[in-house]
Amino acid sequence: MRNRRRETGRQPPDHCRTGPAGASYTHGVTSPTGLKLWIEGARLRTLPAAIAPVAVGTGAAAYDDGFVWWKALVALGVSLALQIGVNYANDYSDGIKGTDENRVGPLRLVGSGLVAPEKVKRAAFAFLGLGALLGLVLAATSGWWLIAVGAVAILAAWGYTGGSKPYGYRALGEVSVFVFFGLVAVLGTTYVQLGSLNGVSVAGAIGVGSLACAILVANNLRDIPTDTETGKRTLAVVLGDRRTRWLYIGLILVAFVLVVAWCATQTPWALLAWLGMPTAGRAASAVRSGATGPALIPVLKETGIAELVYAVGLTVGLFIGPV
Repeated sequence: MRNRRRETGRQPPDHCRTGPAGASYTHGVTSPTGLKLWIEGARLRTLPAAIAPVAVGTGAAAYDDGFVWWKALVALGVSLALQIGVNYANDYSDGIKGTDENRVGPLRLVGSGLVAPEKVKRAAFAFLGLGALLGLVLAATSGWWLIAVGAVAILAAWGYTGGSKPYGYRALGEVSVFVFFGLVAVLGTTYVQLGSLNGVSVAGAIGVGSLACAILVANNLRDIPTDTETGKRTLAVVLGDRRTRWLYIGLILVAFVLVVAWCATQTPWALLAWLGMPTAGRAASAVRSGATGPALIPVLKETGIAELVYAVGLTVGLFIGPV
């Protein structure tokens, strides 16, 4: 551990040593090391946001008898690689800018001083590169124009908090998440298998994008105090606490009410998406009741679980198809 800290050039203050439950690492408490440290930095709790759109996009393809199993698996690999790449990229960029030094939440590799920034940067590029390589397989078998879509997605992944003008600091993070982890991921997955799009793919993309957005909204709601202090102008900072809470609830309603209601007109089995409603309801209740700081950490987890259950339910319903 001493070697890692020497590489970063600074010692992390005690209040920065945040653990996975939002508690601080203090003297006498062992921080994760080796592979466990990198797994912590990969933020596995965010992976439902990568799995959900591929599942729903595949279900939409299956709805019109277009399911291609190996393309679905490759698309899942692309989505997971980009998600992990984004997580490491954000860790690196926020860490070198100092915006993670007083955060409330899970461990950050650079912000905690446990890993040298360049190592995290290389990890980000490695996973983004893996996503690009897998994307080339889909482009070669479905349409070379998809390379342009993939290139924009990778640039967006890096530009969220990276570069001199990160758009995540300009209240555009939620827009990006909706577009890339909703519309692009769902519709792209459907297209590479079916060769076209359909109504349920569009509806599913809106639903999944809304829930992916809700995860980021809850995260940024939690971080309003520290983001304001460091000059990170997220949408939550712009809207303020009260309106951000209403935005979160609105996104949950869009996914579970509007989208599912429309999909149910195509197949009543789409109502299986409501299996995620109890978990989403608990998260929404915490947000509505005014939870702040560490009390919002379970909301992130529950929203991610709700998105995954929602996606699985909707996917199963679409596979069953119209009655």
